[in-house]
Amino acid sequence: QVQLVESGGGLVQAGGSLRLSCSTSGRSFSRYVMGWFRQAPGKERIFVAALSGSGPYTTYGDSVRGRATISMNNAQNTVYLQMSSLKPEDTAVYYCAAGVAFGYSPENYAYWGQGTQVTVSS
Repeated sequence: QVQLVESGGGLVQAGGSLRLSCSTSGRSFSRYVMGWFRQAPGKERIFVAALSGSGPYTTYGDSVRGRATISMNNAQNTVYLQMSSLKPEDTAVYYCAAGVAFGYSPENYAYWGQGTQVTVSS
């Protein structure tokens, strides 16, 4: 198993940037696909980005492509999501997740953090 704890959320103005962190413990995340999802109030949880814990492959959701970068630091067992040019519609709870294979559905990921709130003001 792997445990996930997100941090780095907060209030930011439109056009600003934010870096979210996902600290992992337990099994090494090199065994997993690490993903970020977000969920706005009253809406479904949607895919933001993912990377392979064992290699350089990354993929992004349409809503953030070109504005987000997912990365990892193996030494610190941490996965990051850097977001720029933030928009009010990026406001959501952002979740870190771990799964055994790439997928764009929350159902592809077995392990989840508690989430961190990102609020973008206009």
